[in-house]
Amino acid sequence: MDFFSACDRIGDLVEEGIRDLVGTTEGGETVRMGADLTPTKKIDQVAEDCVLAYLSEHPLCSLLISEEAGKVPLAGDKGTMFLDPVDGTFNAVAGIPFYALSIAYAEGGYTQKAFVRNLASGETFTAEKGQFARCNGRPIRVSAVSTLDECAMSVYGRKFDPTRVMQLGQKIRRWRLLGASALELCYIGAGRIDGFIDLRGTLRVTDAAAGMLVCAEAGGRVTDLNGHVIRFPNEVTVGRCLVATNGLLHHKVIEYLR
Repeated sequence: MDFFSACDRIGDLVEEGIRDLVGTTEGGETVRMGADLTPTKKIDQVAEDCVLAYLSEHPLCSLLISEEAGKVPLAGDKGTMFLDPVDGTFNAVAGIPFYALSIAYAEGGYTQKAFVRNLASGETFTAEKGQFARCNGRPIRVSAVSTLDECAMSVYGRKFDPTRVMQLGQKIRRWRLLGASALELCYIGAGRIDGFIDLRGTLRVTDAAAGMLVCAEAGGRVTDLNGHVIRFPNEVTVGRCLVATNGLLHHKVIEYLR
């Protein structure tokens, strides 16, 4: 079974596994501390267990890096997979239909394939490096918005210079803080929003790898705060800041953040 078919099956298993926990206090119960040093909620644990059970029988890589379990060796021949079993846990527990399964596959230090499924709606984004970016199997493309006063962006600015955030915020026409970074990056690729800016320094490789590839393959641009190529370590305790846009807005955003 190829990567995307396997991810579709994993998505089905996760949807089924967490269905009764969505929108419940039980789903939001803390069961332990995750490898990323943040509390693991029951809904996260159940989702991750579904993925690990599948990969133990159908190894798609030699190493899995997951937000909750950390580094898990697998019996595959090669490659690393980055997993966030429920991106947007708060939304899932609150019953807000914007939370996702995020899976990326990398070889040689570069993400090659990406799969992001909105677990509430079933909408699925996929990408392959140098080949395509799709939503439910159809090609997607970033927006053509070229000015900040016409754009819609998600901007997360906690722990950052409020003056610079305010200056940028005064230029952005619409703010959309949706609460699931993988999906927000995919929404740039689909032309639904024009940018995603995370200034908190807490975004990890498991949060971002899949969505970044979808965004980039749809014509978007993803960098650090200085406009340089962004690299995430294979370590879920290390976070980064990130700027992703449709490309046309990128230099304008970077100028305000410098």
